[in-house]
Amino acid sequence: MAQSELVFAPLGGVGEIGMNLSIYGVGDARARKWLVVDCGVSFAAEEHLPGVDLIMPDIRFLLAQRKNIVGLVLTHGHEDHMGALLDLWPRLNVPLYATPFTAALFEARRLSEPGARKIPITVVPRGGRVTLDPFIIDFISVAHSIPESHALAIRTPLGTVLHTGDWKIDPTPLVGAVTDVARLSALGEEGVLALIGDSTNAIRDGRSPSEADVAKTLAELVRTAPARVAVTTFASHVDRIRAVAAAARAADREVIVVGRAMERVIAVARETGYLDGVQDFRGPETYGYLPPDKVLALCTGSQGEPRAALARIAEDEHPEVTLSRGDRVIFSSRAIPGNEKAVDRVINGLIAQGVEVITDRDHLVHVSGHPRRAELVEMIGWLKPRILIPAHGEALHLAEHAKLARRAGVPEVLVCRNGDLVRLAPGPAEIVEEVPSGRLYKDGTLVVESEARAVTARRRLGFAGIVSVALVLSEKGELAADPEIDLTGIPETDADGTAIAEIVRETVEDTFESLPKPRRRDPESVAEAVRRAARAAIAECWGKKPICHVHVLMV
Repeated sequence: MAQSELVFAPLGGVGEIGMNLSIYGVGDARARKWLVVDCGVSFAAEEHLPGVDLIMPDIRFLLAQRKNIVGLVLTHGHEDHMGALLDLWPRLNVPLYATPFTAALFEARRLSEPGARKIPITVVPRGGRVTLDPFIIDFISVAHSIPESHALAIRTPLGTVLHTGDWKIDPTPLVGAVTDVARLSALGEEGVLALIGDSTNAIRDGRSPSEADVAKTLAELVRTAPARVAVTTFASHVDRIRAVAAAARAADREVIVVGRAMERVIAVARETGYLDGVQDFRGPETYGYLPPDKVLALCTGSQGEPRAALARIAEDEHPEVTLSRGDRVIFSSRAIPGNEKAVDRVINGLIAQGVEVITDRDHLVHVSGHPRRAELVEMIGWLKPRILIPAHGEALHLAEHAKLARRAGVPEVLVCRNGDLVRLAPGPAEIVEEVPSGRLYKDGTLVVESEARAVTARRRLGFAGIVSVALVLSEKGELAADPEIDLTGIPETDADGTAIAEIVRETVEDTFESLPKPRRRDPESVAEAVRRAARAAIAECWGKKPICHVHVLMV
């Protein structure tokens, strides 16, 4: 008889920042029940993936196991944990579970997408429990940079796993609960088989500062600003929004909300009670009517997103909000790895306008929502796990978390990659199999495979352009008109000043004339010969080989 096992596999979020998706299975290899935790995105860098908006985990394995999936549970509402659901859930169509704020934020996000399919969500109370046989999942409150973040205590017949999600220790958050040390410690006393833990800040010593400390700094910076103030932060950071509102009220300034994503989160936070007692905010249409010392613009765009409010302000292209010399912009955020260039571009644009820019390099205007090393050790002390698997981080973060866990006395520490299937019980933890994993791209309104020809071709186009050649041939295999040449993204002349289009034209004509007469009447042979020759001619005079399309019409 086959042995029942408890297994774990990350399909995203291990060895990278973002795109979090984990699965847990109970049963023998032929008949397992699966629990899915989170379904997030990461953001594409334009220079590497031109035209791609989002990167999502490949769910081939889940689709094959769909009838055995008991549910999909969200730890919290950040896009790197739930951003892929709008596109991927319709393929899975499995029960979805989230706490009230996360569910409301997801629904608001869905309503902002034209034509998005209605997705039913079962709302779980904060700190609640859901039973999805053979799993019992306890939601344990943890502090993070968005309301209602939860670690998941996943109880199974073979042992309990603590999936931390994103967390930190913050004794004085402005919004939401503190990390529930009592419940975590009690869980440790019961016995924890495995800890699957956030590694994002595993390279940083000490502890993450508190949101209350940031609020004090923001209040002082807003109070001392001589003219207009703009603050940008993550749109979902309700703690920070509340701190900005308090700073504005103390300085007798009106808060002007600039950016749809910020408006959406604020509406959800008010609906769910997280902005109770906070003054009403105004829309950007009122910005120009207020004196400079009476306005505070709360803007989207902390990550340099080109279409977000602050990027448009930095380019002096926003229709309602402008900044000028003497104004102050506070980046109450830190660039996500990969976004540094985009953020610097916005900062440079603001400085060129004479705006004072304040970042976390100058003042305590941002703290991370993830645990540093001392906090990681404390979590290990509360839970006393037999096994620790680092997650939520790049290779360096995972390696440092693993070293720290070994020094803290965790008996078994295992570092895995996306797609590794880890047996947690029975027996020692080990990688026993590899399941399909990879990436999907959101390309416009479509979700495509990472190997999609369109994305590959776009990269090549960005590097070396395209040449199009159109030929009209008679039935006798003769040119019935001069070749039509069109160059896109290719220099007009070579180093000697000769037009590259003319070089291609001569090459096309010479190549055609050199073909044996029987081949001249074969459109495919003509097209291939001309394509090769045109690319070689451009490579010789430019040093790059463009994409080359040849169209042959027989008349």
